[in-house]
Amino acid sequence: MAGALENIRVLDLSRVLAGPYCTMILGDLGAEVIKVEAPGGSDETRKWGPPFQHEVSAYYLSANRNKKSITVDLKSAAGIEVIKSLVQESDVIINNFKSGTMERFGLDYETLAALNPGIVYCSITGFGETGPQKDMPGYDFIIQAMSGLMSITGDEDSGPHKVGIAITDVLTGLYSCIGIQGALLERTSSGKGQKLDLSLYDSAVSSLVNVGSNYLMSGKVPTALGNHHANIVPYQTFQTSDGEMVIAVGNDNQFNRLCTILENPQLSTDERFQTNPDRVQHRDTLVPLLQEAFLTNTTAYWQEKCQENNIPCGPIHTIKDVANDPQLQAREMFIDYQHPTAGAIKMIGSPLKLSRTPVTVRHHPPDAGEHNEAIITRLGIKK
Repeated sequence: MAGALENIRVLDLSRVLAGPYCTMILGDLGAEVIKVEAPGGSDETRKWGPPFQHEVSAYYLSANRNKKSITVDLKSAAGIEVIKSLVQESDVIINNFKSGTMERFGLDYETLAALNPGIVYCSITGFGETGPQKDMPGYDFIIQAMSGLMSITGDEDSGPHKVGIAITDVLTGLYSCIGIQGALLERTSSGKGQKLDLSLYDSAVSSLVNVGSNYLMSGKVPTALGNHHANIVPYQTFQTSDGEMVIAVGNDNQFNRLCTILENPQLSTDERFQTNPDRVQHRDTLVPLLQEAFLTNTTAYWQEKCQENNIPCGPIHTIKDVANDPQLQAREMFIDYQHPTAGAIKMIGSPLKLSRTPVTVRHHPPDAGEHNEAIITRLGIKK
């Protein structure tokens, strides 16, 4: 079946995670993605490991399926001409070079738009192409620190903590994907492409959502709450007699039912805890009382009781648990396919479930330059 973005061609000059994650999603949706690297392969993630399987890194595999690969020397006039020829045959070009790099190559938006007025040109940088920090290099860890994310992650004992994945790269990849598709949709009426200026810093700050809004409204600087929620109580982890679990009580009715199964119904009628704002205000009093009750039985017992009473809860899974979860297996969130170098590999699948144009894995993550001859020949480009 045809993909939702069939007949869209994406020229991908990005590397590492934010750009490649974006273009992998576009490829999953049916776009033809041509990954451009320097001769020999210049995406650093090819060498980020272990683990490796037959010298292919798991990191690289995680963000590069459904792409073809060509190698081009952008420092040569011939290489620049290859890119310009490809742009004339493409719908989207994306890069995550430092600000000013594409301009030095002679591949700025104005130049490429003159060759192809319909081109959607997406630039991903650490801090954006305007402002006093536009020339600073941006890496996920730095952006997590500067954006405020680390200041609200962790707890008083741990101090600021980063998220366990490169979350600002992932967020920027998602925003880039949304922006590209929006520009392509607008192009159907205007006939014109446009430039997108995405930054890791902007994307990270946008993810502050309610916590950022809390500060803007109150002027009170948020602190790290660990596994607690800034605006909802109880919405956190609790220790049980044999482990730990998550409780996510989102309304007063759920709280009333929780008090009943904890055999503390008086808590739900206590004026300090009757509404969520009351519970947030008296968090330090309520939480120890709930914690004491949870310690009287096992995680499995409380999960069963909560599920019977429609109280949102969940176990804290390891990645191994996740990989063996029958729910995720039923949702096809883990896929097997063959790679010409790595051999048989298992990868995380796509969360996008489209009824008429389903996501498919058409191409393995390519070796560097794997499609040089086919693409150059097809497009009639002299390399």
